[in-house]
Order: sequence, then structure tokens, then C-alpha cells
Amino acid sequence: MNDYKRHIQRLKAGASHFGCGAYLSRIGTLRRLTIYNTLGFERLKRKYDDIKQIFTESEQNWQQTFYIMLMRTMGGMDNKEAFTTLAHRVQYAAILRERMVPQNIEAMLIGASGLLELYPHDEYILNLKRNFSYLSTKYSIQAMEPEEWKLTKIYPNNHPILRLSQVATFLTHNSDIMDRMLSCRSGEEVHKLFGSETLPYWSNHYTPASNNHRTVAKRIGRTKSDLLAINLVAQMQYAYGDYINNDTLRNRAISLLEDLPAENNSIIAQWKNYGPLAQTAFDTQALLQLSFEYCRHQRCEECPVGRVILNDLNKQNTPSE
Repeated sequence: MNDYKRHIQRLKAGASHFGCGAYLSRIGTLRRLTIYNTLGFERLKRKYDDIKQIFTESEQNWQQTFYIMLMRTMGGMDNKEAFTTLAHRVQYAAILRERMVPQNIEAMLIGASGLLELYPHDEYILNLKRNFSYLSTKYSIQAMEPEEWKLTKIYPNNHPILRLSQVATFLTHNSDIMDRMLSCRSGEEVHKLFGSETLPYWSNHYTPASNNHRTVAKRIGRTKSDLLAINLVAQMQYAYGDYINNDTLRNRAISLLEDLPAENNSIIAQWKNYGPLAQTAFDTQALLQLSFEYCRHQRCEECPVGRVILNDLNKQNTPSE
């Protein structure tokens, strides 16, 4: 076996635990950023392909596409698909028609989720159900089954019903969600965009009819707004910018990711075992691209990091003249 194949085997052997993190921690900052730029743009383009699919399924309606992406991102890892299903059942056009009555948007979204059937019904919830009964007939909305949602090991602040109430408030206050998202330049602007409070009922409820005897404003928190900035706003800025060939929007997406702090999840935690490899969300998006597209599939020969490592090793083993 020659040295080149031996080096590739070593890279592949370390891929499952992100072994090239040791190399990334040793090289200079400028060289590492060059690699991150390649990976970061790859991830933005891959996400654009996902968004284009939603755009096609939405009959090339960008407003509906932004709405579906909002719902998917609010659903998080556990309920992304359930939120997506709900976005198809309660169309954005219906939201726009009812936005002058916040209770109607809330009734459509929470009622169509099917989740109200799982909880005791106080007067507020009974009103939601009555309202949904009327609106579901008006817009031909079929409610989902409660079994379509993942509710185990969900923190109260992340419960689907509470998230839907936050979405309802956001949509009530913003009829131009596409324009508002495209204009954001910083994490602080995204936080302000999603900072509206829920309707008063939810200030002392996390789930229906479960009064927690303590009034707490149920705004979207900083952690969630940062995730919305990374996985929704920046992705949509880049995708729409690419669609209309607008460098300003594409650059705004990158600047937004660079303004946001590094993500904190199990994948990034493994990379951090090798040192401070990520300072911004753009860095962590690059590392996620590296993890999912290359390390997971042992594509070390094609990987931007693997190619640099193999090139360095080749130079070391080439005799100087």
C-alpha cells in the first residue's frame, strides 16, 4: 500500500470522531477561514436547493415559501415535519385574510394542529375550538392528528402550542414577512423582529388549561431568535438573493451569519474538543457542512480539509531538488 492510500485510510478512520479537527486547530487563522469560506458557501447553496424545492411545491410563490420556512424553523428538530404539514393545511393566503383578528390566526393554526384534543378545555380553548370550526369550513382546513406531533421530552418553552401562539402573534404584526426578513442585517434586528408577545392568555399558560399561577411574557427568546436568524433569515436572504441575482442580499446573509454567535449543539461540541474552532455562526455552519456532507460519508478525498491535508503530506514527502 502506498503512502497516499495509507493517509486516506487514516483520514477515513478518524472521520467518525471528526479527527481532522486536530489539523484545523493547528493551522493559521487565515488558512482555516479560507476552508470555512468554501464550506460555508457550500452549505448556503445546499440549503438553497432545499428552498427551491419548497418554492416549486408552493407554485413559485415566494410569500408562501417564506411562510413554510418560518413554520419549519419554529418546529425545530422534533416537529419540523409537523409544522410543515400544518403550513400546507393553513395557507399563508388565509393568514393574510384574517390578520386583522389575532384570535382568528391563532384559532386556525392551533386548531388545525389537532393538539387541542389532548388537553382540558377552559373557556379560552372552547372559544378557539368554536372559532376554528367556523374558519376550517371557510377555508377548507382539515385538522391534523395529535399523533403527528412529538411531545415527549419537550421543554415547556418549546411546546408546539406555545410556538404556534408565537407564530400567530408574529404573523398578526407583520403582513410583509418576506420584506421584513430580507431587511435584517444583524442578530439584534432579527431578535426585535420576532420579539412580540403572545396573546394575554399564554402569559400564565404553557399548554391549554394549565395555569402556572405566574405571569411571564412568552416572547421568543434570544436562543430561538438566533436559530431563526441562522436557519431561516440568512438562508432566505441568500436563496432569494441567488434567485434574483442580487449580491447585496447574498452578502447580507453572510454578514448576518458572521454577526451571530457560534451555535451550540452536539455536533459543534465534538469539534470544540479540538480547540476554539468556531467563533461565529458562519464558522459553525461551515463545520456542520463538513460533518454532514463529508465526515459522515467518509468523503475525505473530496473534502476541502482532506484535500489540504493530503496536499501538505504530499509536499512533505516530495524530495526537494
